[in-house]
Amino acid sequence: MDFFFEPDHRSLRERIRAWVEKNILSEGRSEADVEGEARKLAAQLGRDGFTAYVAPESFGGARAKVQARDLCILREELAYGSALADATFAMQALGSYPIALAGNEAQKARYLPPIVRGEVMAAFALTEPQAGSDVSALETRAVKRGEEYALTGIKRFISNAGLAGTYVVFASTDPEKKGKGISAFIVEASRPGLVLKEKTRLISPHPIGAIAFEECVVPQANLLGQEGDGLKIALGTLDTLRCTVGAAAVGLARRALAEALGYSRTRRQFGRELAQFQGIQFKLADMATELEAARLLVYQAAWLHDGGDRRLKQKSSMAKLFATEAAQRIVDQALQIHGGIGVVEGTPVERLYRDVRSLRIYEGTSEIQKLVIARSLLSDATGNRQQ
Repeated sequence: MDFFFEPDHRSLRERIRAWVEKNILSEGRSEADVEGEARKLAAQLGRDGFTAYVAPESFGGARAKVQARDLCILREELAYGSALADATFAMQALGSYPIALAGNEAQKARYLPPIVRGEVMAAFALTEPQAGSDVSALETRAVKRGEEYALTGIKRFISNAGLAGTYVVFASTDPEKKGKGISAFIVEASRPGLVLKEKTRLISPHPIGAIAFEECVVPQANLLGQEGDGLKIALGTLDTLRCTVGAAAVGLARRALAEALGYSRTRRQFGRELAQFQGIQFKLADMATELEAARLLVYQAAWLHDGGDRRLKQKSSMAKLFATEAAQRIVDQALQIHGGIGVVEGTPVERLYRDVRSLRIYEGTSEIQKLVIARSLLSDATGNRQQ
């Protein structure tokens, strides 16, 4: 794997791995107060310099440009320790990247540094009750009135709903143009008309919910880019962050394999360790092989992103598709190796089993990734025939 990394990437991995050991694996994390834990994690990650990797150096970040390899390293190691720690970091990246990507200098200077420091939590408000995979079907409207926009609509499955101080919100400024009429806005949580409607409980505890915009007025200065740039901004953000979801899957799968290896060496049945049975060895071999393949795809995609390669969309989709599906299988096999203890609430593999499931859905389902990959292949084939 070293050929994907520079020395500073390896140093970052060592630092975040030590941080996870000290702050998560040694301390443990409670599921009783998810929102409190998320706030604490955001502050710790900011204070210890890890959230700096979500923004450019000129606005408090760690590098001149945001690197996918940094984000993947951080998400893999955080997910190994805690799905909530990973999600907290991921939302700081997802909620700030549209501003880093399309914001003007004033917007970046105002909104990015507090997120980098962990003082403000960020959110990415795209999904709606009737618009999930079909982004162009979103119904939230932004009506221009002089130098302001009035936002009206509902967003659901919004991570950090009720916790975020800064939301990047996607709304239609020209419904007749459908996807080409979507625009992006920065909306502060303090804006009148931004209302938390619901806190949604998931199988893996996570701060998420539904928010409504009830004639929520924002100034024109909060428009990201130009009117109609919203879909481009959303897809540009997702193309970059998609491979990091695969990295989180790798982290969860690594933890599952470690738990399975440890348990198989200590659990005895029929007079010998589980690890001495060929059937268990075959499971472990399959798990390790799938994990290695997933890691290679994830870091290839991140490396291509950082090099500005045009194949990013296809490779990121491949990485997310394979890594999340493989992680599901690896976690399932780890639980099977644990037998009855694997379904006891609160054990590591039981938590992993709940944590891993959402990765195949958010930021583009596995089925959507297959569509992206197929369309890319067909487009390339058409272009090759025409050359």
